[in-house]
Amino acid sequence: MSDPDTSLPTPDAVLDTSGLYCPEPIMMMHNRVRDMQVGQLLEVIATDPATTRDVPKFCTFLGHELVSQHQQDDYYRYVIRLA
Repeated sequence: MSDPDTSLPTPDAVLDTSGLYCPEPIMMMHNRVRDMQVGQLLEVIATDPATTRDVPKFCTFLGHELVSQHQQDDYYRYVIRLA
């Protein structure tokens, strides 16, 4: 991955789940958001295509805002604002 989107605010935390497959990325996201506060931004980097389905569902189910989602090469990048 290269050239992050500079129009987005700087995330408060970055979680790199590259190389991991379902359900590990979502389990790691659950653990990470427990240590964060409402309104903070979490950037998630993944290589598992299933995250394109799982991350939006994670956000909807828990009330978080999916601020950004995009794919570049074999990487998926998400920015989530915690509720």
